[in-house]
Amino acid sequence: QVQLVESGGGLVQAGGSLRVSCVASGRTLSSYAMGWFRQAPGKEREFVAAISWSGGSTRYAESVKGRFTISRDNAKNTVYLQMNSLKPEDTAVYYCAAARSSWDEYEYWGQGTQVTVSS
Repeated sequence: QVQLVESGGGLVQAGGSLRVSCVASGRTLSSYAMGWFRQAPGKEREFVAAISWSGGSTRYAESVKGRFTISRDNAKNTVYLQMNSLKPEDTAVYYCAAARSSWDEYEYWGQGTQVTVSS
């Protein structure tokens, strides 16, 4: 079993940048595909980005494509989400998640980190 802890959230102005991180413990990160999801107040959780076990493949939601970049450092057991050109609609709690066998099914979740984008 893996434990996930996100960090790096905060308040940023529209157009700014922020990088959130997710550190895994308990199992090596390379055993999992990793994803980032977000949930805004009053809305359902939505997919943001995912990265394959080795980092060779990535996926993005259309709403963040070209602005966000997911990456991973398996040696540091850390996955990152670099967020550029942030918009107020990006405001949400951001969660990282780990998937063992299919990056469409995530078994483990972090507690989330708040990202707030002011206009």
